Amino acid sequence: MPLASGTSVPARTRRALLAGLCAPLLALTLIAPSSPTNSDADPALVTDPVGYVDPFIGTAGGGNTYPGAVRPFGMVSWSPTTTPGDQTDTGAANGYHYDTTRVRGFALTHVNGAGCHPGAAGDLPIMPVTVPVDSSPSADTTDEIYASDFDHENESAEPGRYTVTLANGVDTDLSVTDRAGVGEFSFPEGDPATLLLRTSNSLNGSEEAEISIDEETRTVSGSVLTGSFCGQRANGGENNRNSYYRLHFTARFDTDFGEVGTWEDDELMPGATTASGGEGYDRDARRGSGSGGYVSFPEGSDVRMRVGVSYVSAEGARANLEAEVEDDATVDTVAARASEAWHERLGAVAVGGGNEDLYTEFYTSMYHALLQPNLVSDVDGRYPGMDGEPHRIVDGQGAQYSNFSGWDQYRAQIQLSALLEPEVTGDFAQSLLNFSEQNGDVWDRWVHVNGPTHVMTGDPSAVTLATFAAMGVDGFDTEAAYASLRAQATEPHPDGLSDAGCPGQCEGQRPNLERYLELEYAPHDDCHCWGGAAETLEGSVADHSLGQWAGRLGLEEDARMFADRGGYWHNVFDPDATEDAGYMRARDGDGSWVAPFDPASGTGFAQGTAATYTWMVPHDVGGLAEAMGGRDVAAERLDGFFRTPDGEWSVGGGDPLRYDPTNQPGLHTPWLYNGLGQPWKTQETVREIIASQYGTGPAGLPGNDDLGTMSAWYVFASLGLFPQAPGRGEMLLSSPVFTHARLTPPGREPITISAPAAGAESVYVHGVRLDGDEHSRSWLPESFLAEGGHLEFDLGADADTAWATAPEDLPMDH
Repeated sequence: MPLASGTSVPARTRRALLAGLCAPLLALTLIAPSSPTNSDADPALVTDPVGYVDPFIGTAGGGNTYPGAVRPFGMVSWSPTTTPGDQTDTGAANGYHYDTTRVRGFALTHVNGAGCHPGAAGDLPIMPVTVPVDSSPSADTTDEIYASDFDHENESAEPGRYTVTLANGVDTDLSVTDRAGVGEFSFPEGDPATLLLRTSNSLNGSEEAEISIDEETRTVSGSVLTGSFCGQRANGGENNRNSYYRLHFTARFDTDFGEVGTWEDDELMPGATTASGGEGYDRDARRGSGSGGYVSFPEGSDVRMRVGVSYVSAEGARANLEAEVEDDATVDTVAARASEAWHERLGAVAVGGGNEDLYTEFYTSMYHALLQPNLVSDVDGRYPGMDGEPHRIVDGQGAQYSNFSGWDQYRAQIQLSALLEPEVTGDFAQSLLNFSEQNGDVWDRWVHVNGPTHVMTGDPSAVTLATFAAMGVDGFDTEAAYASLRAQATEPHPDGLSDAGCPGQCEGQRPNLERYLELEYAPHDDCHCWGGAAETLEGSVADHSLGQWAGRLGLEEDARMFADRGGYWHNVFDPDATEDAGYMRARDGDGSWVAPFDPASGTGFAQGTAATYTWMVPHDVGGLAEAMGGRDVAAERLDGFFRTPDGEWSVGGGDPLRYDPTNQPGLHTPWLYNGLGQPWKTQETVREIIASQYGTGPAGLPGNDDLGTMSAWYVFASLGLFPQAPGRGEMLLSSPVFTHARLTPPGREPITISAPAAGAESVYVHGVRLDGDEHSRSWLPESFLAEGGHLEFDLGADADTAWATAPEDLPMDH
């Protein structure tokens, strides 16, 4: 089974060799003396992970990543907005698509891998132009005049830096700090040299924008009032077509302005120093609308721009800039610090014994997984509350973070964050609690900046914070968070009866909770949710997670109550859904099943089919198997989820009856074989997905990265680990792709993994040793994450159908 590979993009990112090959192995070498298969000298681990990150992975094929300059968890992400020839549209949801090679600006904010198009943010695009500014840029509705083509040969990106030479001759070089950035623009001789600041042109539009130019101090400042995440989508989009945050900016230049001017809608105002006006959120009305300003320089100028942003105030933007970017800072100096920041974060996992493509895939996946959550607090600790008012971080909190794609992230990304970044994760948990307290104690399932967008379904906040608790994350008010989430899960809220935004953006955290508790399932005809069956399954996962958390807190009565509710999934499993098999199925309030039934249909589900959602019981695999007729029957059915009737793999999506690597409710399914007593099938299935669905080219992600979710899946899979169930800390095992790995997260004990025979053909686990002792289970206890230890895998090319198959060795459901 070949390992994944892809086509490289010329000159887009530096390639590093294994920096330790010529150095003494010292502490970076993993040695397992108990293993007779170890060679005398194990391979060195990667010591320059930054050199293997390719920010262009996922910029084609629907990955919706962006290549621009950003630091770990940064507020600023300076990246191109490419245009297909429509001022209201972009190459992809994040503003950039690899195959769309015309730029209308370099925007200061982005969200990684969101699925709505346009997506989120893309605020304050700045564009260098070499043509006379003699008409309003807002009137250039087809991006014909004030945009420029570019060639990928003249483009490069690495963590913390983005560079491109545009067809108009301008060299653009960008780097960032957490809340600010430095851009250098080298204009060609013989042509006008101008920077456009398109203040109103956020990806989704804007309600209002303003700009002010101070020629004496060479400063441009302003703000944009925007939001509208998923506001263009068909189902529920109108509910989110509104503003919920204002981004302020201050930009300072090292070169005197020549000409200045502003524009409002189609009116150009040469010499003016102020302007205001938004574009609105309706795409047709946006064309030709909006405001901004421009500053010109002498021909051939090399212009350095320093810019800071704030979600709180103009003063905050200035303070962030002054605190993070020195007056004499350059792109080189800022990029060097950004690279160091990424080296520290990515260095928490060092792998070895792979090849160049595998290292690129792995460290790029880590990079994408650690882009979020994102800072929204200023250097003074102030941040925009969900109530629209400024707030300050609580005592003991390091920063306020946001951008939470809960329904997606709770499947893999939050676990990787908890494992590798416990301090940031603790602050993030407190951040979500803070937002809920400002939102009438309601926890929103998709938070963008300070906006409750309501996107997707279920109660992912309950799942997320319970999982953090299970994985040893502290640094947040655990008792207050649990009490709040418990109240939302037990006390009906008026929002739960609203249909505003449905489907897709329903307002209720626990839709129609009173009826749900009465029936013990969500009635499809009266659920005020996206789909009754999906809501029941999501509720079961959330309640199981709360039950686990309650047990950790010593709340035994709560633990029993939520554990019982974690079994409500039984009430939407119809054992007679088809002549051959049982499936999850929506049912109405009178108890009847919604008909007709087709396992390929999405009726009752959210972005998925009955065939996919039937497996969405990660916390009770044994119970699901029993409902299907036993573990062997369930395993045979699972075979048919990953393969066609003739035995060919079907893991690329497109078949509603089979696995879709982009569909979150099914991401855990390859590991279900462990709980069904056939772990060798987990090993071969995970390796097939790694090999066929991930790669090194721009289309190297199988679909939307969804704020690091798909990338986190890959990181876990390539290490041979995966979270067993939400709300829990156990890890399931498969076969690592690297011979060695060392995990050294801050504040945690180190974890080392060795698999001396790892390779393209060594797919199957023949044995595992944990700290030198034989380990006959296909899972690791929760204590492993806290205590660390050494795992050694014995891998081979043939399936071992005996290892980890005894009933007492199967993962436990509880």
